[in-house]
Amino acid sequence: MSAPTAQENDPTTAVPQTTATATDLAPGPALDTDLDGEATTETAPSHALDAARAAGISAEAERKHHRTGRWIRYWDPEDSTFWNDGGRRIARRNLYISIFAEFLGFCVWAIWSIVVPQLPAAGFALTADQMFWLIGTPALIGATLRIPYTLAVPLFGGRNWTVISAALLLVPTIALAFAVQNPDLSFGALLAVAALAGLGGGNFASSMANISFFYPEREKGAALGMNAAGGNIGTAAVQFVVPLVILTGAGVALERAGLVFIPFIVLAMFLAWRFMDNLGTVKTDPRQFLIATRSRHTWLISFLYIGTFGSFVGFAGAFPTLMKGQFPEVTLSLAFAGALVGSLSRPVGGMLADRLGGVVISLLSYLAMGIGTLGVIWSLGAHHFGMFFGSFMFLFIASGIGNGSIYRMIPAVFRVSGGTSKMAAGCIGIAGAVGAFGGFLIPRGFAVSTDLAGSLVPAFWVFIGAYAAMAVVCAVVYGRGEMRAAKV
Repeated sequence: MSAPTAQENDPTTAVPQTTATATDLAPGPALDTDLDGEATTETAPSHALDAARAAGISAEAERKHHRTGRWIRYWDPEDSTFWNDGGRRIARRNLYISIFAEFLGFCVWAIWSIVVPQLPAAGFALTADQMFWLIGTPALIGATLRIPYTLAVPLFGGRNWTVISAALLLVPTIALAFAVQNPDLSFGALLAVAALAGLGGGNFASSMANISFFYPEREKGAALGMNAAGGNIGTAAVQFVVPLVILTGAGVALERAGLVFIPFIVLAMFLAWRFMDNLGTVKTDPRQFLIATRSRHTWLISFLYIGTFGSFVGFAGAFPTLMKGQFPEVTLSLAFAGALVGSLSRPVGGMLADRLGGVVISLLSYLAMGIGTLGVIWSLGAHHFGMFFGSFMFLFIASGIGNGSIYRMIPAVFRVSGGTSKMAAGCIGIAGAVGAFGGFLIPRGFAVSTDLAGSLVPAFWVFIGAYAAMAVVCAVVYGRGEMRAAKV
């Protein structure tokens, strides 16, 4: 038996071998240039080509562009033969690496949520208002970056931008490692370092946009659900890992909170550079956001998404500090559980919405979040940690389910209302950005409530009022007429 060739052992060769050449399959060649500056002949199959020929050209493109910058010039996942003969394997390879990179993005985005309650032990003298500023500012920056990060994928290529966006995560982690070793650092400088963590928040948008281009419509929901859940779990991971790695003797080594992620960030950069692909078929179209802004549904859905995703990000960021402040006798090692259950429940929300309709599940989510918030209010008055923790877990699960159901509503709403796919795509990007601002609003709400009333309770009552208003909007706008008939 002959030994396998190097190409057979190459895990990046994700498409079956073919003996056909591009020239044999296409009606006419197109001149392209590889990275070494040599002219290469590449063909773009016409609609007259059958699926088998298209798959053959995909194999040629995969082998050639592995050597010339990993650009795939032809990509048609809706063609079942193309998809089954190698397309799915290429898409999965890009998905798995994207999940890892996005996971690290969420870790960095949420890192200050677990660092802040440890700052007093490291010698920092901070007021409650300053602590909530440090928690909320990364969410504010991350939300702002989401639309430009989405546009970066077609501009630079999904593989290239994953490498770049992963490399940018080194900035906030290294800056944090230096900053937390200097208790004399001014609050303004400390806030600027915390703001750098917002770079991790933009990764979600670019990762979701990139993966959506790889998958056919029939499998896009599942792929994006995996991508979103895998990223969201990063919030739980950082809140679990950091308390374990920073302890040293009788004090804390907070610099480890940043240093521990550096090797993994470098690994993500390498994996993206070595194994991911750019799709040459993807074009930049900022107009989809402009078109989406003209629709009232974009802003109504964005408002609804603040209640679900904004609650997830905001509560996940503030939960460790709330635990430390209200129940100092309890270890922070439990804080990760909220972000974990919220992340895992997100795909469940999408599946339930597919069966019962997004409006029904969203309304139930708002109701559940209101009940969970009432439980938190009672627990604070009774100083009952079990009720406090259980109510927050209920809140996180409800917000995760609501995230999945509202995202599922978006394409259905624009389809029923006569909108276009570009409007729906633009709405997804805008709603994701606007919803993330909740991660800033909730910590600021706690800060204002504490300053004005000396208690967190007024902030929670405001949140209950917001959930009630969102439920009314959801029911009145999307629970009647054509929307109800279509089970939006």
